[in-house]
Formats: sequence, C-alpha cells, structure tokens
Amino acid sequence: MSQSKIILGAFVPGVLTGAAWRLPEAPKDSFRSFEHYRYIAEKLEAGRFHSLFFNDGVKVDLDPGLEKGPNSVRWDPLVLAPALATVTRHIGLIATASTTYNEPYNVARKYASLDHLSNGRAGWNLVTSLGGGENFNRSEHTLHGDRHERAEEFYDVVSGLWDSWDDDAFVQDKASGTWLDSDKLHLLEHQGKYFQVKGPLNVARPIQGHPVIAQAGSSEAGIRLGARVGELIFTAQQTVEESRDFYENIKGQAVAFGRSRDHLKVLPGISPVVGSTQAEAEAKYQRLQELLDPQSFLSRISKFASLDYDLAELPFDDVVPLPPENFSTDSHPSRQKLVYDLIRRERPTVRQLFDKLTAGGHRVLIGTPESIADDLQHWFEAGAADGFNVMFSGLHAGIDDFVDGVVPELQRRGLFQREYVGATLRENLGLPYRHNRHR
Repeated sequence: MSQSKIILGAFVPGVLTGAAWRLPEAPKDSFRSFEHYRYIAEKLEAGRFHSLFFNDGVKVDLDPGLEKGPNSVRWDPLVLAPALATVTRHIGLIATASTTYNEPYNVARKYASLDHLSNGRAGWNLVTSLGGGENFNRSEHTLHGDRHERAEEFYDVVSGLWDSWDDDAFVQDKASGTWLDSDKLHLLEHQGKYFQVKGPLNVARPIQGHPVIAQAGSSEAGIRLGARVGELIFTAQQTVEESRDFYENIKGQAVAFGRSRDHLKVLPGISPVVGSTQAEAEAKYQRLQELLDPQSFLSRISKFASLDYDLAELPFDDVVPLPPENFSTDSHPSRQKLVYDLIRRERPTVRQLFDKLTAGGHRVLIGTPESIADDLQHWFEAGAADGFNVMFSGLHAGIDDFVDGVVPELQRRGLFQREYVGATLRENLGLPYRHNRHR
C-alpha cells in the first residue's frame, strides 16, 4: 500500500437519512439548525477525520417516497461549508457542485474563496447531477454522455482559472504604489464547445494551489474523469474483490494519463451501526429498519435503478427477478450496475435487497468497534481501499459511537492518525501542492 494509515472521510446528509428522523430522540428541526452541523463537524474533528463531505441535488423527486422521507430539502453545501470553516481548524470541508447546472467562473470563485476562508481545507466534489434540468430552463435532464463531456471541459476551465495569478503576484509594494505584478497575471482565453471564458479569476490563487477534487462516478465515463482529475474517489463496492478491481482499474487509468497512482485516494462507502455488543448493534439497526416505509423505499429504488418492474409490488419474501443482461440508463449507470450485479450474485429476496440497499448501495457494517475495525483493516491491507467514506445518518449518537469506539480501536492498531499531520487538506491526505501551470 502507498499509504501507511487509513483515510477517513465523513458523509453527512443535509437531513437525517432513512427513518432516523422518526426516532423519539431525533431533534425535530435539525435540518434547519446550524448548531446541528456544528456539533457534527467539531465531533469529527476531535476524532481526527480527514474530511467532512456534503452531497447535493438541484431538484425534488416527486415520487411515492416524497411524503415519507426527508430528502426534499437540504442546505446548499457552499453556504454550509464556509460557515463550518469558521468553527473548525483542521478537518477538510468538501462541498458538491454540479458541472451541469453551474458556470465554471462561479464555481472557481466560490471554491477559491472557501480555500482562503478555511486556510486551505476546501474540496470540490465534482458531479454531473442525476437530474434537475426542469429547474434550469430545460425540458429534461441532459444526456449522460453530454454531461460528462461538459464536465471534462468544465474542470479544465475551473482549474485554469485557479491558475490566473501566480502565488506571489500581489506584491503590495507601498513605497512604489505597486499593488500587483501584472507579469504574474495569466488570462485563460478559453474557447471550447461548451464555454468561452477569458478570465482572469478575481480571487487570489487558492492556498492549496487547487482545492482537492473529489469524484464519485463509476460508469466508464465517470471512471475516466476520476482517473484524469480526481484525487478523492468515492465509490460503492459490495465485495473486497470488486473494490480491488476498481482500485487497480482507476489507478491504472490515472497512470495512463501521466499521473501518480498515489495521487488518487480510493474511499469506498460504508454505513456503520456500532454497538458495545453484536446484539446491541443489530438491535439498533433493526430499530431503524422497522421505521422505514418499505413501499415508498422500494418504489424509489426501482425507479433509481431503472428496473423494469416495481419491487414494491412483489411479496416481501419472494426472490427478486433477474434483471436483463443488457441495460441502459441516462441517470445513474454505475449504481444501476451495482444493483443488478447484487441481484445476480446473491439472488436475494425483496426483504434482503431492501436491507442491503438502505445505505444507497454502500456496505452496511453492523457490529462492535473491534469487528468493524477488523473489516476496515482487511479491505485496507488487501489493497481494496486507501480509506473509507463513512456514511452517517446524521444522528449525533451514531457519529459519537463511531468516533468514540471505532476510531480509538483503529488508532490502537496503528491504522489511523492520532493527530493531523499538516495544515491543509492536501497535506493531511498525502496529496501534493498543485503548482501553477504557468510557472
């Protein structure tokens, strides 16, 4: 392994996920409360997590799950992350922004500003979006291939804008009255298929050179984009063998682009439920499962995975029918493949598939701090992961259980940092400073 210690990033939803909001101890209006997210960020920083990640979307899914789930509202990550930057000192702050429904200049400006505000802890989760065209003057969502082609050019424009100024361009010489050295200014003059952007950016160069780029696409086009520009790669893999294959594939493609394989950190998602005993952990999980509404959840999964049948209409203990060998979707092909592969590999009942997919296709780990640490250690040492994107429901208790239980166990084994090693997110992840292409 190229990394001696596990990287831990936290995924925290804009709202409590699943049925967690129905628990009596869950605060009723946490999704409106900044203090809710402040507690989470401070707790994760105390647990030496490398980063805190917020996803995003630009539409409300008007489907059968609308009334039952809290997914219709969320904070804008590029409002929440700057606020959290003022109450934390070390943890990286990774906010999602879509390349389909934004303009490069705005995105470059916001993330450069966040990097300065946080003293070098900004990250951009680069996504093409699963939908939302109807909210942006379009009759329908942009096609998958077009989204990724636009994303490639979008990144090139953003990264070029971040190099508008040399690090030492602003000389601020009071004696001569010279504010900046214009020889250290670089116009982008981009003329492409999707964008015409002259530049320069009206923000100083980010502290990290470039904010860290996170990326999560596992389709062929998504893997190519991640291999070319991604630095933190979020992925959903169900077996160590699948994850090892993905790990080698994307790092091999990165090398073909002239990059070092060590400059991509692959973080499969996990959804942990921690108890002092196995029985306690399983009871916590079942308590949440019993509060979910199976009909709306299964209908949403059927639509999300583009199944040609509705799982909600099948008896709960029937075996799920085999999906077609050949399939196509314009929304989320990588996650569709994950669901189809899971059905073929495990031939689950509807009930079993329901349990498997409550974390969105990510692995659900139910156990003690020791057993969960065993699992993470196995994947890490098997070359299947550089770390993990730990997906929390948003409940403070679940985050406390992991930080107070699993983290010390990993530290005891010498697998996880006891202190932050650097000042910036790049330094803490073992990623290099991004030098200006013009120098």
